[in-house]
Amino acid sequence: MTLTVVWAREPIPTAGPSVFLAGPTPRTGTVPSWRPAAIAELDAQWTGPQPLTVLIPESRGGQRAACYDDQVGWETEARATADAIAFWIPRDLADLPGFTTNVEFGLDVTTGRAVLGCPPHCPNPERNRYLIWVAHHHGVPVCDTLPATITAALALIRTSTHR
Repeated sequence: MTLTVVWAREPIPTAGPSVFLAGPTPRTGTVPSWRPAAIAELDAQWTGPQPLTVLIPESRGGQRAACYDDQVGWETEARATADAIAFWIPRDLADLPGFTTNVEFGLDVTTGRAVLGCPPHCPNPERNRYLIWVAHHHGVPVCDTLPATITAALALIRTSTHR
């Protein structure tokens, strides 16, 4: 496998290329995560000479953090160390509202490491309109499919001087 998947609260590698998969996380078992599709897309597209580390803010085996600070601290560190931050926001106010994602995007939009993906046919695409505007304003790539979002994130990694 050309990927190393690191789940929430696991040690974050300090060497090699990495991408953080930012976006709303399902809180119940009734809504599937979008991240397995993103991991598959990364695996299909990654051609770098080293394994790509994929930083996932979901817990391995669905085991949620006992302490909120541990989760938030890990996510903050993972985003700060990633060569690219791929935001995928299939906005659904009922099941994937993404309110934390909004804040994270605001924190990361000026880093030069963010990519924004907003599917136009999600349940609430109008709730992504402002993020898209902000992304354009700051020169952040905006995509409307998950494969295109992954392609744009990998392009950032190939030109990264972050590490």
